[in-house]
Amino acid sequence: MPDRVSADTLAVWGGEHESLVQGATQVPIVYSAAYGYPDVETWLDVALGRRPGHIYSRNTNPTVHAFEEKVRVLEGAEAATSFASGMAAVSNTLFTLLSPGDRIVSVKDTYGGTNKIFVEFLPRFHVRVELCDTTDHAQIEAAIAQGCRVVYLESPTNPTLKIMDIARLAAAGHAAGAIVVADNTFATPINQNPLKLGADLVIHSATKFLGGHGDALGGVVCGGPQLVRQIYHYREITGAMLDPMAAYLLIRGMKTLHLRVRRQNENALKIARWLQEHSAVAAVFYPGLETHTHHDVARRQMRGFGGVLSFMLRGGFETVKRVLPRLRFAHRAANLGAVETIAGTPATTSHVECTAEERDAMGIPEGLVRYSAGIEDADDLIADLAQALSVA
Repeated sequence: MPDRVSADTLAVWGGEHESLVQGATQVPIVYSAAYGYPDVETWLDVALGRRPGHIYSRNTNPTVHAFEEKVRVLEGAEAATSFASGMAAVSNTLFTLLSPGDRIVSVKDTYGGTNKIFVEFLPRFHVRVELCDTTDHAQIEAAIAQGCRVVYLESPTNPTLKIMDIARLAAAGHAAGAIVVADNTFATPINQNPLKLGADLVIHSATKFLGGHGDALGGVVCGGPQLVRQIYHYREITGAMLDPMAAYLLIRGMKTLHLRVRRQNENALKIARWLQEHSAVAAVFYPGLETHTHHDVARRQMRGFGGVLSFMLRGGFETVKRVLPRLRFAHRAANLGAVETIAGTPATTSHVECTAEERDAMGIPEGLVRYSAGIEDADDLIADLAQALSVA
């Protein structure tokens, strides 16, 4: 692929050339558990990585490899490896990098599944976890300076859309000798590239915006070859590999990633501005709004502000229960980033694993609605919200 190719073109063509066979214009779905070789010498060369090829689909697969390559080029990474889900990507990465006695620094309101790893699983393996106030960068830097193995960032956060200064915190992490990991699911490679801001590894739940059609689960980690190779080795042994059919669906979805994300950016910003003026809405959380606490940081490190916003309704959870069923152009479902608009509450989506008390400690109110804007007409979505909010 030539240098200086735009993300729009890479989303369509990136990572596919070597996978096209017999004149096909689309990456094939390769369903084979194992791959045969005519002689032991060739087989051994592939097994030892001396020549390209595949041995067993728990390790690598041609369709899966094409998906990894497409994400890799979009993120500007040297290497990538994929997983059965976004949480498989998060958990495999953390368990690869951390050992008993290590310390990790992150923030209080990461995605609920990630938070569970921090507060429930890592402590069982004697990994020390410090979770800081997401909006207090000085506090995060002070915690990092005390020494840590990993700094884990998520920006924008799910579901309160807080913004972390990736370049600033990556610099702090590297000064302390830490590996900096950034979850880029909400932003996508179209809006933000954490590796260019100093992160060592970038994670995506490919189920969301990358796939974009709500029909395939997947996760991916990109970064330098040495770290990715370690994570890949952990994944090949634990077996959390991506299925070839899911890889194919994700590849197909990514061909329109740039088109979808730009429309979703526009829709989310227009809807966020409208919600700001509605009397039933107590607060709107979206980094594209000038009133957002870290709008200046978002403008500096993002090219677009994303397709997800959240808003808090007056009257709390009881109001949410009246409003959500009235939405006609929104699935009430535990997903985001799809072509269709999706709405839900943290209690049933991002933080379903957490108790109300745990969500409160993370600064996630029960009256919050997470709204993932689709690619529909923005005025239709606003009219739909208007009629739904009329009962509030």
